[in-house]
Amino acid sequence: MVKFKAGLAAYRDRRMLRILLLGAMSGFPWVLIGSSLSLWLNEDGLSRSAIGWAGLIFSVYAVNFLWAPLIDRIRIPRLASKIGQRKAWILCFQIIILFALLVWSLLRPAEDIWLVMAVGLVIATASASQDITIDALRIEQIDASEKSAMAAGAAIHVTGWWSGYKIGGIVALFTADLLQNAGFENYWQLTFVGLGGLIVLANIGLLFIPEASASARIKAQNQVQQEIAGKIRSNNGAAKIIGFLGSTVWAPLASFFRQNGVAIGLGILGFVLLFKIGEAFMGKMSLIFYSEIGFSKLDIAVYSKGLGWVTTVVFTLLGGFFAIRSGAMRALFIAGIAMAATNVMFSILAWTGKSEWVFAVAVLLDDIAAAFATVAFVTFISLLVDRTYTATQYALLASIGTIGRTTLAASSGAMVDWLDGNWGLFFVITALMVLPSLCLLWMLRDKIQLNGG
Repeated sequence: MVKFKAGLAAYRDRRMLRILLLGAMSGFPWVLIGSSLSLWLNEDGLSRSAIGWAGLIFSVYAVNFLWAPLIDRIRIPRLASKIGQRKAWILCFQIIILFALLVWSLLRPAEDIWLVMAVGLVIATASASQDITIDALRIEQIDASEKSAMAAGAAIHVTGWWSGYKIGGIVALFTADLLQNAGFENYWQLTFVGLGGLIVLANIGLLFIPEASASARIKAQNQVQQEIAGKIRSNNGAAKIIGFLGSTVWAPLASFFRQNGVAIGLGILGFVLLFKIGEAFMGKMSLIFYSEIGFSKLDIAVYSKGLGWVTTVVFTLLGGFFAIRSGAMRALFIAGIAMAATNVMFSILAWTGKSEWVFAVAVLLDDIAAAFATVAFVTFISLLVDRTYTATQYALLASIGTIGRTTLAASSGAMVDWLDGNWGLFFVITALMVLPSLCLLWMLRDKIQLNGG
């Protein structure tokens, strides 16, 4: 009963509204370079393999930890002092995404495919970079000792992410469908202009989110920098540069492995890499699959985005509540098994052919599993980070997880082609992909130490 009341109290915390907005801002760009770009390329005549390989632009999410230390450390002159270091970076990246959308509105994939992909890469890079600061700002809204609030915050963040992704997808698909039926040949380009308005509104809300003082973090980072420079026994410019780079790049990594040990640390990174590969392979090709078996953009918007959003929001919140009561580790095991099981539902849809009720059930179960998996995963890595290096360590863990979900999943289209369009077998294979990560987590279950108790 005490845990039940603690869970409800955590969700009522007003900080959760701020985290909800941050999550939505993080999820929305995936509508642009995921759902919208895939359908845009498909309707302009590109092949499944080409669309799958286009997903390589997501690879920047897998390497954003390379520049995360700089974003974690460098303050944008003037702007950071006015609105805060984290918000200053987020605002700059949001402006880049907005201008990239305007450029997309002037292009056609059939004629300018490389330029379209280059702009998509700009959007992905800006989005991956803003995620560094969004995650740091989200985690820093909650004290490190508030484990229940951290789990609730992870659930709200995931709810926000899916809201930005699903509602943004609904807006994009409905707008594109409406403009196409109205006779506009450039319906996708006009849709991108309209989506830019959502970015402007989100940034107005961003300015109202308070940012905690960075003085303690800066002091700790500067102290490490001085210690490293002092070991060189020199006070020249080179020593200061080495001290800065050491405290910015090496210290966050050293802190992670010092806390967990090298063997356990590598095991954690292995689990993070493997956990959501199957979901990513399925997700990358899902819209193409829906389209090929006969569902329209409107059908996809209603079932995959609309129904999916409601389901995801409800079960993400329940998933957060479950993580509060049972712990992130147990939640990860249950979510992983559920992900594998629900992928098989899409095999049934492939084998039975177009069926709206099977489609609805498959989307419903998949979103339930994805909601539980994501909130458990975000809670898990949020509890692993050292607050002195919040942005860097979270970006490192999230990036490693993204390698599996982006770089490796880029071959999903080629796999479907290799299977000669056997969608049923493809989804069975994606279900089996989660098993190695669960075996690894089982071996580490008693050895991983999470912050906050």
